[in-house]
Amino acid sequence: MSTDQDEQLSSYENQVNYYREYILKHEDYELVDIYADEGISATNTKKREAFNRLIQDCREGKIDRILVKSISRFARNTLDCIKYVRELKDLGIGVTFEKENIDSLDSKGEVLLTILSSLAQDESRSISENSTWGIRKKFERGVVQVNTTNFMGYDKDEKGNLIINHEQAKVVRYIFDRFLEGYSPEFISKELREQEIPGCTGKAKWCPSAIWKMLQNEKYKGDALLQKTYTVDFLTKKRIDNDGQVNQYYIENNHEPILDKEKWEIVQLEIARRKRFREQHKLQFYIMQKENNPFTTKVFCAECGSAFGRKNWTTSRGKRKVWQCNNRYRIKGQIGCLNNHIDEEMLEKAFMKAVELLQEHRSDVLDKWQNLKQGANLLHKHYAKQIYQILDLDKFDGVIMNQVLDHISISKVGQIVVTFLEGTEVDL
Repeated sequence: MSTDQDEQLSSYENQVNYYREYILKHEDYELVDIYADEGISATNTKKREAFNRLIQDCREGKIDRILVKSISRFARNTLDCIKYVRELKDLGIGVTFEKENIDSLDSKGEVLLTILSSLAQDESRSISENSTWGIRKKFERGVVQVNTTNFMGYDKDEKGNLIINHEQAKVVRYIFDRFLEGYSPEFISKELREQEIPGCTGKAKWCPSAIWKMLQNEKYKGDALLQKTYTVDFLTKKRIDNDGQVNQYYIENNHEPILDKEKWEIVQLEIARRKRFREQHKLQFYIMQKENNPFTTKVFCAECGSAFGRKNWTTSRGKRKVWQCNNRYRIKGQIGCLNNHIDEEMLEKAFMKAVELLQEHRSDVLDKWQNLKQGANLLHKHYAKQIYQILDLDKFDGVIMNQVLDHISISKVGQIVVTFLEGTEVDL
């Protein structure tokens, strides 16, 4: 038996007592166990732990007869119903469906089961459609339904409204800040794991995909987009992204925000910029390394467009960190791009030379950055604020570089162009 929702949960004890008394009245019966999936109205067996335990006990020879209140309590999926009844029949185990008065070992049992279980499946479909209809009507009225169990930063009050979980909100703000400092979701998730910062489940299990979803979740700015996904199969409960197949509803200022709207919008613009950057430079990932390798995905060939990669060379003069076009030896044994390599030390000097030139033209760049800060482009405003810090930079800092640098381009004749995120280009 399975028990569905609150009103049926209340009768759980009555159902258990009924079957205990029923079995006691039959001297030839011996109770093995009561198998009940409380509160689960499943259309398949995957999430029915008690049902799966029942089947396993049958396979282990612990049971020779199953008593079930009705077909719908056994399975609301025709295929599941017939599949398990046939397996149990092969094991010599009969299933008695009390309401329908069917014994699965009877010669007519399977025919009746097929018909009646199909009706049970149709009933499940109808229930699912009615439930979906009810949820969508709530969405139309602007009623927000959010499961906060796996939602970092918010809890629910007694009325079901979203309220800020202040400890978790600190982590949310930290993630957004780190992203705007130039770090990738891969780096941020690794950092959170190393610092053993708990997520919404209480464990420090962070992955890049979870960070990406958080960065794009409009609820952190106080809004709510309803029906991002929808169910395509009521049996499997499979959900897919809603790309316009069903209506979506956007509710502004639905709850207290963790982030101000401007910061959230800047993050969306930065996500889009990084995507364009990857596509333009044919990169699989946008990587921001720490001090040990800050030029990753930042140095590109002006001849073929490929990224430069770091190589560790050992020479008579000792070990050298050298950057070389990835197309130079892409095919083994063949020389591809003829652009020259460059020492990492020279890249550091090139960046600092560009910084020195900006410092020398301080008044001009300050006017430009001030105009950007007053402009309408939120991302340029953010970059203009970030780049101020290099005006006092007197030695190379990989972290600061990654916060202000878009990329460095190197040509075969040795020309180096340093391009900053706010748009300034410096030819060296």
